[in-house]
Amino acid sequence: MCAARWAILIVCLAVGPALPPVSLAADEFPEISKLYKQGKRVEALDRLERFLGANPRDSRARFLKGVILTEQNKTQDAIKVFTDLTIDFPEMPEPYNNLAVLYAGQGDYEKARQALEMAIRTHPSYAVAHENLGDVYATLASRAYDKALQLDKSNTTAKAKLALIRELFPPRTAATAPATPDAAKSAALAAQAKPAEAAQPAQTAPVAPSPAKPAEPPKAPAATKPAEAGPVPKAAASPPSGPTAVDETKAVLRTLDDWARAWSDNDPDTYLAFYAPEFKPPKGESRAKWEAERRDRLAKPRKIQVSVVGPRVTFTDATTARVNFRQNYTSDNLKTTGRKTLVLVKHGERWLIQQELVAGK
Repeated sequence: MCAARWAILIVCLAVGPALPPVSLAADEFPEISKLYKQGKRVEALDRLERFLGANPRDSRARFLKGVILTEQNKTQDAIKVFTDLTIDFPEMPEPYNNLAVLYAGQGDYEKARQALEMAIRTHPSYAVAHENLGDVYATLASRAYDKALQLDKSNTTAKAKLALIRELFPPRTAATAPATPDAAKSAALAAQAKPAEAAQPAQTAPVAPSPAKPAEPPKAPAATKPAEAGPVPKAAASPPSGPTAVDETKAVLRTLDDWARAWSDNDPDTYLAFYAPEFKPPKGESRAKWEAERRDRLAKPRKIQVSVVGPRVTFTDATTARVNFRQNYTSDNLKTTGRKTLVLVKHGERWLIQQELVAGK
């Protein structure tokens, strides 16, 4: 086992992953991400700044800006970018994880712990955050055992525990430190985090950030131990029962009502936020194209009224629900009614739409 596992995560730039839906300039952002992958960081950052001037709430562009600032060793600027993302998009776990890496790089493992706990609270099945949290606890424990030995050199129990941690996380040296990955790979903090190594007592077993293959949410994030390769499989969960089933049914119905209300209120940001990262548009089109069309449709009518009639909720397992209902839609130029089925999956404490099916599908 090796402690060289921490890395600044980058998002899947070609497809909108676990980040909230935002307004994207379809022609601009792919070009910026291409520049980044080619290693043209300065040019990419310059175009990002201009792009964000016109799209200040674009979460993916802001995220990439934080990654580039990290690579440029502008740690405080990167921390501000990721912190602002946690404020504007608290449902995203990735900025919390990256904050933890940056704090660990400064030797502030208490802040790193808090950030990782927020990532896990937001996304309980986020495997890389769980592993990073374990590494933080290991470092804190290493420091505590070392302090115990300084106070009592005859403490054989503390000595044995410290030796075990050092075996799990051997101190990094210049000879063993991996090289910084190329532009096509992760934007890792890695061996650039020299202040973090200097800040740690020589006797402790440091758990410094290091390069790793980037995660692409919502797929299994980053490379972890084989036993923790990704989120908990849904097949391992059974449908809720008793009081839990009642509570989850209410939660699903609240999501359905809030989704219809956001649609009726012509609020595209809130409306699109009800769709899971893994949602696939029904006609096979790209997620970006589908989102653009939905925004256009919500903007055109002066008035929209969507109502949900007679919803029936069934659970496939503890994290998957199907809701069948009649949808009534009325706008200035269209009035329709028909049956629809939504498949919802649980992300943290939220139920999000994974699939939409019309009658007969």
